[in-house]
Amino acid sequence: MMNIMTPNNLTVAIAVPLEAEHVEAIRAANPSVTVLYEPELLPQERFPADHAGDPAFKRTQEQEARYWEMLQRADVLYGFPNENAAGLAEIASSEKLQWIQAMAAGAGGAVKAANLTAEQLARIKVTSSAGVHGLPLGEFAMMGALNGLKRSAELAADQAAKHWPELRTPTRLARGSNVVITGLGEIGLETARLARALGMNVSGTKRTVEPIEGIETVTDTAGLPGLVATADILINTLPGTPYTEKMINAEIFNAMKPGTIVVNVGRGTVIDEDALLEALNNGQVSYACLDVFAVEPLPEASPLWEHPRVMVSPHTSALSSAENRLIAERFIDNLSRFQAGTPLLHTVDPVHFY
Repeated sequence: MMNIMTPNNLTVAIAVPLEAEHVEAIRAANPSVTVLYEPELLPQERFPADHAGDPAFKRTQEQEARYWEMLQRADVLYGFPNENAAGLAEIASSEKLQWIQAMAAGAGGAVKAANLTAEQLARIKVTSSAGVHGLPLGEFAMMGALNGLKRSAELAADQAAKHWPELRTPTRLARGSNVVITGLGEIGLETARLARALGMNVSGTKRTVEPIEGIETVTDTAGLPGLVATADILINTLPGTPYTEKMINAEIFNAMKPGTIVVNVGRGTVIDEDALLEALNNGQVSYACLDVFAVEPLPEASPLWEHPRVMVSPHTSALSSAENRLIAERFIDNLSRFQAGTPLLHTVDPVHFY
């Protein structure tokens, strides 16, 4: 028989590396909750918000048994076991487990990859850290947009060649430029806020079409070709799902006006990379700032590495020194909701996995 949690016997286990100060903040905010945290069972972070930790870390047989015994005692997990889909699949057999706070904004991919049963998907809530990364992702997107407008790739090439062009090429203004954002969720709206602060005109797509203050036009995916026809910049913030795979494809690139700037801070599978390369080479796209790719790490053979008008970023745009604190604060808020029996924020959809 499943153990029913009450606010007085709730147990939380920290399954991923986390600074002690944030563990203590969780404990202090919820004194009635038992928080299990054994740092010797967890790898060291190599950089801020390194949720998977040092890959060289290995538990002894005794430590491995202790790790899983700790997790099996939990009603709530902070992080996926070993921060991967296999760990999620293994712990899902625990009938005590009712909720997992994932570290990633796009946690749906790991949930889908874990191949959980319908019963497990119904019983175990998974919440993502969506929104926590909104500001760093929005700032990165603006960097990519400004790089394209201000020709930073050409400037870097001239500097590397110690070349001072005889004819100076004008740059483009941010103010008055048209930006299209695919995915007007929390990340997309934060990106839109920053774009508007620079004087840009913002439109975008959303699954549920509705007016949004400050957004000129909101359409669904079917309306995207019409939006990009007048866009100077296209910014993707969408997660990777079967519905978004290669959504930005040859049709979309062909609908663009020549010289459009493309920025991707969502998931790499949303953009058809072959179609993007063709658009870069024929001038439809003047510059691409890419933080995510269909295959990661980006294969050495990919022509994106050496394309003169592409910035390759190793999926780091969301990282900031504040990330662990922000996720812990999000978890503390959701934990209060969980105890009160009210809906959790940022729950992963168990059907569409976003």
